[in-house]
Amino acid sequence: MELGTSTPSTPSSTPSTASRLSRIADESEARAHLEVSEWRNIVAWADANTIDNPDQDGQAATMRDGFLDTGIPIAGPGAPLVSEFALMELIAVLGRTPDGGRLYVGKILECAWRLPELYTAVLDNKLAPWRAMRIAELTHPLTQRAAAWVDHQLAIAVESVTWAQIDRLVEEAIARFDPERAEAERRKRADQRRFTITGADNGLVYVDALMDAADGHDLNQTITRRAHLLGQLGDTSSLDVRRSKAAGELARQDLSLDFLIVSDPDTGEVIARSPGRRSVLNLHITDTTLTGDNPVGRCEETRGPVLASQIREWLSLPGSTIIVRPVIDVADCVPVDSYEIPDRHRTRVQLRDHTCRFPSCTTPAARCDLDHAIEHNKGGPTCPCNLVPLCRRHHRAKTHSTWTYRVLRPGHYLWTSPSGARFLVTPRRHHHPHHPRTRTTLTPPHTPPDGGVNGMLNAPTAAG
Repeated sequence: MELGTSTPSTPSSTPSTASRLSRIADESEARAHLEVSEWRNIVAWADANTIDNPDQDGQAATMRDGFLDTGIPIAGPGAPLVSEFALMELIAVLGRTPDGGRLYVGKILECAWRLPELYTAVLDNKLAPWRAMRIAELTHPLTQRAAAWVDHQLAIAVESVTWAQIDRLVEEAIARFDPERAEAERRKRADQRRFTITGADNGLVYVDALMDAADGHDLNQTITRRAHLLGQLGDTSSLDVRRSKAAGELARQDLSLDFLIVSDPDTGEVIARSPGRRSVLNLHITDTTLTGDNPVGRCEETRGPVLASQIREWLSLPGSTIIVRPVIDVADCVPVDSYEIPDRHRTRVQLRDHTCRFPSCTTPAARCDLDHAIEHNKGGPTCPCNLVPLCRRHHRAKTHSTWTYRVLRPGHYLWTSPSGARFLVTPRRHHHPHHPRTRTTLTPPHTPPDGGVNGMLNAPTAAG
């Protein structure tokens, strides 16, 4: 048989798509069990090859088989020092390169000793080993307390958070447990701010900048506003091109946020003011941030932690206005008659679900469509309990294919794939698929029972 060809087979001998998916799932599960078993054995090996009593440099040595064996740190502070010679043997058995093997074993020990909750999740097959190892790589430089804090925070919903969120969590851990270092790094980074224009190419130049987050947000808002205005005025260029043109207009017009025009450079007398358009930053802080016990707040626009000292600098800018808003009750459920979704409902759904609710999708809810779980023309209310954020891709899949989902209760969704695999999506995690292996027919797409949303929520689940 030539490469790329296959012999024809009879229809009765061709496995169905569902059976192939079931076989792939079985083999994937077997590989996962083997990898977890390797983790257990490596941790047991490390426990038997630990060298105690480190010196001031963090290393230790002992006599082993007549030779001086050095204990070396391959994980973060608090993890054991392992025998250098024993590690060489283990890496050889694993068939890895010396450097690669040391990193591999070090990440496993990082999880076992410094991230025990994530390690337990790996052993219980609730967290993929590769994901835990990437987290271990990020926590390796942290102090023992900071690593323990990250471990506890991630254990709640580690399968559903994005890598950007994990990066921000590690950044917050440094701010919480080593604020002096965090502030020094922030100031050092601030000294690297720049705005450069280089390399003319066919009449075009490259713009590269590193800016304060508030400055960058204001600039982005201004450029976006003017780009949309150009489109309304008849410019048919793409949005990217119009944004570029809008940035050029900023160089020709007086568009600063609060520009003062003076008549006398010596006295500074103000004769005119151009206030421009104000931009809004949504900052989340607690009472402990105000008292100084917690040095970390959050900025909604940058989606990351912000030092309290940075917030104070932003709020002290001339012309800043501070508005304190109450906490939104995401359980509030007041339907409206129209199909259009009010902003208050959209905000509650975004705060409840955070991301697209398709299995493993991490598109932020703010960038998603809101789907009526029970169609509006079939009696489904426009209410947070009947609204589900779906990104455009997965909204199309739900609308134009046989992908279906059921709302078990707000925030909890059971999806069924075209081949009958089921995925439970909850606020904590996206569960592994369940394939119907013992049934002769696939589960039919769900039809909401009579009774509207309440009937749908109380209906029995399709999970086997």
